[in-house]
Amino acid sequence: MSDLSLSKKMLCAGSAACIADLTTFPFDVAKVRLQVAQNSGNTVRSGLFGTLVNIAKVEGIKCWWNGIIPGLQRQCVFASIRIGMYDSTKDFYSDLFGSNQKNSASVMSIRILSGITSGAVAISFAQPTDVVKVRMQAASRSLTGAKLSSVDMYKSIFREKGLRGLWVGLLPNMARNSIVNATELVAYDTFKDLLIKNKLLNDGLTCHFSAGFLAGFMATIVASPIDVVKTRVMNGAEGTSFINCARELALKDGFFGFYKGFTPSFMRLGTWNIVMFVTFEQFKLLSSKMDTPALLERLPIHLGSLSLMDKRKDLLK
Repeated sequence: MSDLSLSKKMLCAGSAACIADLTTFPFDVAKVRLQVAQNSGNTVRSGLFGTLVNIAKVEGIKCWWNGIIPGLQRQCVFASIRIGMYDSTKDFYSDLFGSNQKNSASVMSIRILSGITSGAVAISFAQPTDVVKVRMQAASRSLTGAKLSSVDMYKSIFREKGLRGLWVGLLPNMARNSIVNATELVAYDTFKDLLIKNKLLNDGLTCHFSAGFLAGFMATIVASPIDVVKTRVMNGAEGTSFINCARELALKDGFFGFYKGFTPSFMRLGTWNIVMFVTFEQFKLLSSKMDTPALLERLPIHLGSLSLMDKRKDLLK
């Protein structure tokens, strides 16, 4: 599976991320609502499931997927690059720095650097879709009185703030996604290796499920503070400055304000990572099996005086 081309890895990653987004998107909507809500609001007191129930009652169940279109657009760009490029980036840095695969510290450093790099590059391209997704998730139909369209939201942001408005909050979002990407991919890589090398699990669904869950948990702990501030900045709350927004949040809500909505964040990231990594591994396996040249290379069958070994060489030319 590691021999797949970059384009195939990117396709597998984007497809798996879209499936994960469709599965876990209601948790993401609830997380955003909790993060942007004031402490006195009913949404905060009702918690994750109360928030989802309240949205269903007031706005309809369909609003659980508010922002799903830009969300899927985001994954097609963001996940394809950050996950699809991860292995290639590791190879690049390994060659550049001459990494010693037997040195665990060296391997870990390359993994972290690769995760940060692919995450930063990916969000630079996907930022407009992230801005629109957060705006649509945070907006309540009961307040706007109309169904929100992703196209209308793009146009509205462009009219109000110009092209720069679609990249508002890029730096905090880049920091957040670089950290999350490095944490998720490095944690998944590391836990998967540990489970297999210590013979706790075989390289299969159970192993991928466990490693994905642990990666999601680690990512939530590391990224929640940045995620809360980023969401408020991108939603236009408390100004557009990341530092000012963080200062206001600290003064107003204290340390735990940075972990507002932690439960839905964990449920979102934990579930998302499980679905994404399990699906990604299966897509890679399926893609490798569908690789005709690779299959022909493994066929030792002869037919009469002309063997398939000769035929496959002609096909591979």
